[in-house]
Amino acid sequence: MIARAAAAGVTRIVNPGINLDSCRQVLALADRHPGVYAAMGVHPTACGDFDAETLAALRELAQHPKVVAIGEIGLDYYWEKVAFDQQRRALRAQLELAAEFDLPVILHARNATDDDRACTTDLLWEIEQWWPAIRNYRDDSAMLPTETRGISGVWHAFSGDLADAERAYGAGLVLGLGGPITFQNARRLHVMVPQLRADRLMLETDAPYLAPHPYRGQRNEPAYVPLIAQQLAGLFGTTPEIVAAQTTATADACFRLSRT
Repeated sequence: MIARAAAAGVTRIVNPGINLDSCRQVLALADRHPGVYAAMGVHPTACGDFDAETLAALRELAQHPKVVAIGEIGLDYYWEKVAFDQQRRALRAQLELAAEFDLPVILHARNATDDDRACTTDLLWEIEQWWPAIRNYRDDSAMLPTETRGISGVWHAFSGDLADAERAYGAGLVLGLGGPITFQNARRLHVMVPQLRADRLMLETDAPYLAPHPYRGQRNEPAYVPLIAQQLAGLFGTTPEIVAAQTTATADACFRLSRT
């Protein structure tokens, strides 16, 4: 899969964990492949037993040199696998860990229904409380390149509206776009995406889920990322090469890949 990605022009991959076991697997994979990087985190649907011991294990894993983010973390009100209060406790603990190591976050948000926006609202509120202290530290840090100081992480699989996007920018987030923007019935996305800030977009897969057209329903993989770039270029009225260069620069700034 990594070889197919490289053949398609995708030479760097950020692979997030969703629980401690997968974090260790992700880290082992990153150790074996120069272009693969790791993110350490416990997903909201897997955080039912998140405690001080879990946090200590994550802290140890996060010190590895190929760890470039804390994630995938966030809130999920769709599956109802974990009590919402427990999700918020796990999220806050992991946000503090990201601050401790000055790492960006990879955020997950899924509402209970298409009409319910509680999860999106709650996640944005949590990030807005957390980001100012991090931003102030970064603004004062001569060690960080200027372009990284204003980025707190990425809102993975962004499905909000323009107002959500504006709040996300204000909290230092970039927006991850993947397979759904290629779906023919995703008319709302097709209208909204050209109104988003091009310099705050990142390409993603959510593999093995959300494979782009014409692979919808099949197993997703990083080799399909150019299809996302092609669709994004069409929506913005530009070229895939320009989209690739811009989103790569955004990923570089977010995860500081050029300096790892």
